[in-house]
Amino acid sequence: MIVRSRQLKVKKGDKVILTDADGVLLNWEFAFITWMEEHGHKLKAGSQFVYDVAQRFGLEKAESKKLIRFFNESATIGYLPAHRDAEHYVKALARLGYKFHVITSLSKNTNAQKLRTKNLQKLFGDVFDDFVYLDTGEDKDILKMYEGTDLYWIEDKPENVDEGMKYGLKGILMEHGHNMDYNGNATVVKDWKSIYKLITAK
Repeated sequence: MIVRSRQLKVKKGDKVILTDADGVLLNWEFAFITWMEEHGHKLKAGSQFVYDVAQRFGLEKAESKKLIRFFNESATIGYLPAHRDAEHYVKALARLGYKFHVITSLSKNTNAQKLRTKNLQKLFGDVFDDFVYLDTGEDKDILKMYEGTDLYWIEDKPENVDEGMKYGLKGILMEHGHNMDYNGNATVVKDWKSIYKLITAK
């Protein structure tokens, strides 16, 4: 299911940056681990290098998917902190005239979507031109609608950053423990300071 807030069309040369939310703009991982521990689930040692939630917590796959959806549709989703230095450098890019389109796999629940929108706007201000909401864990082949724009696309999941690059987007992968073995063609960065320098380099 796809929900778009404004459905703006963009073209090559527009000062628009496409970005994921979790693990890029928002620290979903920290909030989710805290929430899981509050609900009696213990993180396995060394799991910071594993993406799969079932493996990280020693759960069945089906149960982990239910818990992720439950978390994404809970009130907590409206209060996630910014990821690393995102708040400072997103605002810095906005002052240079850039606008952001968020493409996030969250939930088809409209209340969860509203909470995420408010969370992002509270942290970053009026820097967003569009929000594209996909269902929990949904693939991002929706990026095809940006084909030919040559825009930057920022993600933390290797499969998703590569998906955007299939359509000519300039892929940037936010480094995490779970994606340190990435060997694709996206530019790998540790923080938004690096993204700011990359985008503003002359």
